[in-house]
Amino acid sequence: MAQYPIKNPIIFLAFGLGSGLSPKAPGTAGSALSLVFFPLLCMLGLWGSVAFIVIATLFGFWLCGKAADILKVHDHAAIVWDEFVGQWIALLPLLASAAWNAQTYLGVILAFVLFRFFDILKPWPISWCDKHLEGGFGIMVDDLLAGIAAGGIVWFIVSKNWLASLV
Repeated sequence: MAQYPIKNPIIFLAFGLGSGLSPKAPGTAGSALSLVFFPLLCMLGLWGSVAFIVIATLFGFWLCGKAADILKVHDHAAIVWDEFVGQWIALLPLLASAAWNAQTYLGVILAFVLFRFFDILKPWPISWCDKHLEGGFGIMVDDLLAGIAAGGIVWFIVSKNWLASLV
């Protein structure tokens, strides 16, 4: 196993608090760990979460670019800060409900699965961004778009109240 400067706070954060070091599916591990922050997003409310995600995104542009420079590899598989932020975007439609119930948990699972679907398969324009954009901006944007796509579907399903019919 390769040695990484995980004690460096930039690498530690970019590696998703270490979740990016998962030997299999580091992006999925990072997305899964990001779900731990869902209660914080709920406490912040919709607009507080939007502000938090905007700050995390702007910070991520710098963080991911700096980590890639330190590692001397563009978009290293262990850099999963972008998965954290993309997953948080996918969760935004669930914040309208203050209730913690089966629908909320089902919605979190749905947001997770949809985000991973878009992040892994990278349909256009996500794939174009992944291949053509550089630096921290390039590392982040494909995951931001995957989060928006997943969140859009989650929003549609929540707005139709279809989760209620499943529980």
